[in-house]
Amino acid sequence: MAKGPEKNTKNKALHSKLLNRKKAKLQEEKKERAMRLKALVAKMNEKKSSDGSI
Repeated sequence: MAKGPEKNTKNKALHSKLLNRKKAKLQEEKKERAMRLKALVAKMNEKKSSDGSI
């Protein structure tokens, strides 16, 4: 039985590594954005409550 050409696993592994790195970066940015938004909302709620009490 004849074998086909060798598979290029080096490029496939590198591609997977790069895609995983990209996914991790996007996930980290999403998490940071959510934390910033949460902090901003908390700050605005605090300001709103302090303005209302005066």
